[in-house]
Amino acid sequence: MSDTKNQKSGVIVKAISGFYYVSAYDMIFECKARGNFRHSKISPIVGDRVIFETVSETSGVVTEILPRKNSLSRPLIANIDKIIIVSAFENPAPDLLLIDRLTAISVYNNIKPVIVFNKSDMGDFSKFERIYKNAGLDTYVVSSRDTQTLDDLRQEFKNCICAMCGNTGVGKSSLINSIFEGFDLKTGEISYALGRGRHTTRHTELFKNNLGGFVADTPGFSSIEQSDKLYDFKLNLSRCFTDFLPFIDKCGFSTCTHTCEPGCGVLNAVSLGEIEKTRHKSYVALFNELKGVNSWQKK
Repeated sequence: MSDTKNQKSGVIVKAISGFYYVSAYDMIFECKARGNFRHSKISPIVGDRVIFETVSETSGVVTEILPRKNSLSRPLIANIDKIIIVSAFENPAPDLLLIDRLTAISVYNNIKPVIVFNKSDMGDFSKFERIYKNAGLDTYVVSSRDTQTLDDLRQEFKNCICAMCGNTGVGKSSLINSIFEGFDLKTGEISYALGRGRHTTRHTELFKNNLGGFVADTPGFSSIEQSDKLYDFKLNLSRCFTDFLPFIDKCGFSTCTHTCEPGCGVLNAVSLGEIEKTRHKSYVALFNELKGVNSWQKK
């Protein structure tokens, strides 16, 4: 829909107490939602692309939510294009199960996972880099202290909505400050943490970057929750490990779980080194975690 004098399109970057802050034309408009949203099954959330009518130079009313690419319940956000999963060499060391959990959640929700190993000056990441490049995932080894290592990663943030994820201490704020001009995020003020660290952010918010996109500040979503998507996620788990896809149809049984069955194409690929053992180990852990999820939990 094209913009008219009073009707404009934008992206919700913050939602607090019934007010929706919409980014459009290098401005932020404080908006309320039209009353008919209360009677529908959809409400505006951060990340939504919306149509709004201006009532003053800086305020308006959201009248339409455009179709969503995806949405998450934790954090409550829509239209994420990429999840940037950040790990460090130590304190904490890379948690491969967490990384693999997040890649699977990303794929299930039609989000591109991007793997980043930060603090390359602290140690050798080659074995971790090999695992994820072999899995076909875009993987970067960088240091916020060496801007030359950030050139390729910087392009991942261009013209899209990205969520920055990773345990406390992996250097997310330092990365953001190094990647984007004009950012000055201090550790503890804005948290991009996904682990068990202290979260100072109480709501999800998008920050506009200088590459035509937005970076999401979120309170974290590393755990798989009991939700209306969980049973479907369980059914599709193996296909959320995209490196399994070439081998799934080679299984001897259509009901193969790819955990222990004879004639399993995935297990054969693991034994031949065509699938990384750590990736399959994470898959089995998630499979066992989801065993108790039943169809009646799907709303």
